[in-house]
Amino acid sequence: MPQTLFAKIWEAHLVTKRTDGRDIIYIDRHIMHDLHAPIAMQKIVDSGRTVHRPDLTWSSQDHSVSIRLDRDTNAKDGSPLNQKVRVLAKQFGIRVFDIGDAEQGISHVIGPELGMILPGSTYACPDSHACTIGGLGALAFATGTTELEHVLATQTIAFVRPKTMRVNLTGKLKPGVTAKDVILRIISQLGVDGARGYVVEYAGPVAEALEVEGRLTLCNMSIEWGARSGLIAPDEKTLAWIKGRPYAPVGAQWEAGLEGWREFKTDPGATFDREHTIDCAGLDPQITWGTNPGQVIGISDLVPDPSSVDPAKRDAFLHSLDYMGLTAGQPIAGLAVDVVFIGSCNNARMSDLEEVAKIVRGKKLASGVRALIVPGSSAVKRAAEAKGFDKVFTDAGFQWGSSGCSMCAGGEGIVATKGQRVVSTTNRNFENRQGAGVRTHLVGPAMAAAAAITGKITDVRALAEA
Repeated sequence: MPQTLFAKIWEAHLVTKRTDGRDIIYIDRHIMHDLHAPIAMQKIVDSGRTVHRPDLTWSSQDHSVSIRLDRDTNAKDGSPLNQKVRVLAKQFGIRVFDIGDAEQGISHVIGPELGMILPGSTYACPDSHACTIGGLGALAFATGTTELEHVLATQTIAFVRPKTMRVNLTGKLKPGVTAKDVILRIISQLGVDGARGYVVEYAGPVAEALEVEGRLTLCNMSIEWGARSGLIAPDEKTLAWIKGRPYAPVGAQWEAGLEGWREFKTDPGATFDREHTIDCAGLDPQITWGTNPGQVIGISDLVPDPSSVDPAKRDAFLHSLDYMGLTAGQPIAGLAVDVVFIGSCNNARMSDLEEVAKIVRGKKLASGVRALIVPGSSAVKRAAEAKGFDKVFTDAGFQWGSSGCSMCAGGEGIVATKGQRVVSTTNRNFENRQGAGVRTHLVGPAMAAAAAITGKITDVRALAEA
């Protein structure tokens, strides 16, 4: 019987079925971070248990670390949470990607980057954006602290089997349109709860044409429209990207793995619980205008009119307009920008910084704009500096930081001030997320760079052509 990619991964990792309707699924790799790891590990200590597979478990220091360039590389820097991770991880024999470690970074960036995540594998992380790694054809589970404790103790997780959805992305992207624009368009068209209860497979010529880092960006925001996880089938591009990474198999193990990995794709004739098709041929760079990732328009569009929405959602729509300081019918392009943030697990990989450098090189920040670039990992930071990008950025007036989550959710107190307008490459534009009363617009990296240079929301394609 033909199977979906999801079904193949789920059934390959099925340990047993519980009487309460949940399945027990084996976890191949497990990366924690500093917000939840201390609590879950302390629960393991308090219960007298131990970590079942410390060799398959890691912890990153990312959410609460300083991004200063001069932060303490002896791993003494950080919050009490960072300190507790060090103590408990050492007790259990878990490797910590700590401040000063060459491989430190945001958990969803370093897992793929280090070759820990393989096609057809399962992955758990106590963070909603665990779904990022679906770009490699792997199945991610975002856990809470209780589920994290269960994974630590048993290397398994209990879940009700989710429904499946396929989103077919047709057409060909125009120059200047990126994976970030595609996922913003999906969410705006299908809704912030359109995938609730589903694992989504992104397919079609647009998904296939994306480079691997673009696929990671697209899958990263699966949670933003309610999905349990997101996947893109692995292909030869995926395998070439993984090969040679530090934790990837080598030699005979690599060769043995290839045949199996190539089987992790949806069979012809396999059925999904729901399917959608989205034509991306006419897609322009996208930007959020409101206070959730589904309130999105193209850069040339006007802020929507409340009369165009479902009456049941009109009050929320009007609230978003008021919070964002916008009027229905006004252009989104041209709005003055106060702060630009380029970073996070969504858009802070080397390919993202390369796009930013193309826009920024030889230019200066607009007067009055504060701009910050934070690489997704220490490896990305080194690679960017090896190409001289740090000098490109700082010469233009950007602040260049060490790796961490930073302003994505106001980490380390890095926030804007009430009423300021922020253009951000992050994945969430919720009220108060980047500071009390702060107005956040989500875009791709090049669009963010264009806003920083011009001091206003700008179609990067016009800037690139100038």
